[in-house]
Amino acid sequence: MTGQRSDARRNYQRILAVAEAEVAAHGAEASQEQIARTAGVGSATVRRHFPTRRALLEAVFQERIEDLCERAHRLSATEDGRTALLEWLHALVHYAVSARGFANTLSYEPLTEESSPHSCGNRIAAAGTPLLQRAIRDKAVAPHVTFHDLLTLAVGIALATEHHKDPEVQADRLFRLTVEGLSPEHGTAEVSENSGSSVLGGG
Repeated sequence: MTGQRSDARRNYQRILAVAEAEVAAHGAEASQEQIARTAGVGSATVRRHFPTRRALLEAVFQERIEDLCERAHRLSATEDGRTALLEWLHALVHYAVSARGFANTLSYEPLTEESSPHSCGNRIAAAGTPLLQRAIRDKAVAPHVTFHDLLTLAVGIALATEHHKDPEVQADRLFRLTVEGLSPEHGTAEVSENSGSSVLGGG
């Protein structure tokens, strides 16, 4: 029994390592059959560990999800609620742009009450919503804005720029337009540079 568990753990780690490489190369549509062949296991073994494509993608991006959640927790101590929210959104957009398939993983799953609380979308929502609520209380964000609105914007920017010759620069521009608005009389909103030399420069 112990040997079987060890084999299962090794298979899991091997499949996940191959999946990370395949998703990096091909995005969310990476072939599960190719993953199985490269990992040297059967397709049934892949499905036993990752019953759905979403489960596989969420495992691939687990570290990024955890980092976003931890970053939200750290930023909750930031004095300015607007600054905290924008810095966290910068990180979300950066991850969605820099990691192929991550935006698709988020867009696969509408945030509904029926979704698992441990799912990718709901974990990120649970981390980011308090930052949004604080910014709303500080009157830095309109009260009708929802976290799903912000997630949709982040995902949309990532998907719209993924084939651009310089996706991070273009995503940075679109993010700034989103924050600042289109009307010059509204002024230029400050965008935190804490995470790098550009909005998307830090990880």
